[in-house]
Amino acid sequence: MLALVFGLIMFSPALAQDAVTFDRSTLKIETTEAVHSFEIEIATNDEQRARGLMFRNEMAADAGMLFLYRRDRVLTMWMANTYLPLDMLFVGSDGRIVHIAENTIPLSRTTISSRKRARAVLELNAGTARRLGINAGDRIVYDGLPGQ
Repeated sequence: MLALVFGLIMFSPALAQDAVTFDRSTLKIETTEAVHSFEIEIATNDEQRARGLMFRNEMAADAGMLFLYRRDRVLTMWMANTYLPLDMLFVGSDGRIVHIAENTIPLSRTTISSRKRARAVLELNAGTARRLGINAGDRIVYDGLPGQ
């Protein structure tokens, strides 16, 4: 019984996040002016997509997380338990950015929509899209996107 109580005390959301792991890869964003590379984590299943970047306090300037879905649809995200402000780049199956939600609000439960059908969401540090001149219509190059 004591072991069970001790185990429950030791369990916390911080420990739970360690149970979710992500594959890593690289992707590029082609703008009209330049090509930018990012080291990304990939969320492909429900557990990974539900966890996302929750509970993290920092992310490298050239890092991000790519959420991949099986079919195109209007995607929605939120920032519950996410401490970092983010830029969310919604990406169509052709790799084109269809919408950018800039500077999302940490810990907010407000729904953030792709507004158009999308296949993926790339989350980057807030301000990255503006700083690098990334706009809707620019292209994500990543082998894991259908059609690429």
